[in-house]
Amino acid sequence: MTYRGRFAPSPTGLLHFGSLVAAVGSWLCARHAGGQWLLRVDDIDPPREVPGSAGAILAALPAFGLVADAPALFQSQRQAAYDAAFERLRAADRVFPCWCSRAQLVEAGGIHRQGHCITPPDPARPPAWRLRVPDVTVAFDDALQGPQRQDLAEAGDFVVRRVEGLYAYHLACVVDDAFQGITEVVRGNDLLDATPRQIWLQRCLGLSTPAYRHLPLALDGHGRKLSKSGQAHPVDPADPMTALRRALAFLDVQTSAVADSPAALLDAALERFDPARLPHLAARTL
Repeated sequence: MTYRGRFAPSPTGLLHFGSLVAAVGSWLCARHAGGQWLLRVDDIDPPREVPGSAGAILAALPAFGLVADAPALFQSQRQAAYDAAFERLRAADRVFPCWCSRAQLVEAGGIHRQGHCITPPDPARPPAWRLRVPDVTVAFDDALQGPQRQDLAEAGDFVVRRVEGLYAYHLACVVDDAFQGITEVVRGNDLLDATPRQIWLQRCLGLSTPAYRHLPLALDGHGRKLSKSGQAHPVDPADPMTALRRALAFLDVQTSAVADSPAALLDAALERFDPARLPHLAARTL
């Protein structure tokens, strides 16, 4: 099977260093395998989106030498695919309506278990829909973080469609990874804990499970994750070499001191690149 990797930013702000690390890491893995590198814009949560950020991110990537092999896929245009996946889950009785709020679940430890709602049905307002989670353990080997196990019952029944009718990240992610034929997901370690739930959803929907490689999170000097939600400073597409060298150094990838363009720098890095030598760390301070 042809290797296919992807970078899937959320348009909640401009491209920042943590996202650049994920983009560079996924690009290197795809090119090293002689495969394709695809883009997806995870614009499925309009209330959190920053207007213009999707276009700004897509415009910034080529400035860093990161050119995809196909036009970007937008989740906002994939409603029919999510509807179909949801209906398959509902037909198989794997989902149920739930009117429980987060505040109400506090008394249950914040976890919704075994399809037992704390709040009775309320026909006056729409419910969220949760996946019915059995008492099983999902295990997988992450290429960087090693063997992983999660008891799904401890994670609890999780939302796949929100009260507003928007589909949750887990469902949209697995549907689109399958649609794009992704063979390895290379992304930040902040999503490692979500992976077992996504694997279970893949099994429920009869979708194949890709390999996973979770890169170390980039932390600031105070130990905080660099993210758009944390107001991390965006990288500057007008000065790509500085941020690109920092991203490659963060990933322990050797670079050429004489490269005079982002594309030349990435090509030189690719010649020395070995995925097995990426840092086996959960997080790393800049």
